Amino acid sequence: QVQLVESGGGLVQPGGSLKLSCAASGITFRISTMGWYRQAPGKQRELVAKATSGGGTNYADSVKGRFTISRDIAKNMVYLQMNSLKPEDTALYYCNAFTAAFTNYWGQGTQVTVSS
Repeated sequence: QVQLVESGGGLVQPGGSLKLSCAASGITFRISTMGWYRQAPGKQRELVAKATSGGGTNYADSVKGRFTISRDIAKNMVYLQMNSLKPEDTALYYCNAFTAAFTNYWGQGTQVTVSS
């Protein structure tokens, strides 16, 4: 059974930090890319950041310089360090794994709320 389990979301004040974690299990094929997406109420899901197995990373323009993605390939884990959080970062954050078999897997999401 494939599982992507996110943790680390919560309520934080503007300017604060959070670190999201995601653990993938039960995936048979090699995971080529792991990443984070987010969806705010009334908006489409959007890419936040992703990291390839080769070490490449890609960030949304809105989070560059504030968020950092990292992977532990051996443990099938991905992390998202979020600094200088803004109210517009408020969203449900989803972990994603894309495999060498061109299959996408998603977590259930973890809520991040930035508010004073």
